[in-house]
Amino acid sequence: QVQLVESGGGSVQAGGSLRLSCAASGDTYSSYCMAWFRQAPGKEREGLTLLHPDGGATHYHDSVKGRFTISLDNAKNTLYLQMNSLKPEDTAMYFCAARDGGSCYRWSQYNHWGQGTQVTVSS
Repeated sequence: QVQLVESGGGSVQAGGSLRLSCAASGDTYSSYCMAWFRQAPGKEREGLTLLHPDGGATHYHDSVKGRFTISLDNAKNTLYLQMNSLKPEDTAMYFCAARDGGSCYRWSQYNHWGQGTQVTVSS
């Protein structure tokens, strides 16, 4: 069973960039759908982007399309989220997640979660 640990959050001004990392242990990402979610105060958790197990297909929520990029370093077994042109509305707790089996697009069925990393964007 995979364990996930996020890092890389912090505070940044609008227009800035951050790169989040999600290191996996206990298993490799090779058989998992991988995704990044976020949850802002008072809002529901939302799926932002996902990566198929073969690493070839991705999906982005409209709110981050063109600004955020998901990637995977197989050698380091680490998932990344590069976030550019950050906006105050991107402020949230960010989570990486994985699921083994089934459709990667079923956001509600991701069953392995990291502890989250806080991103704060000031105007």
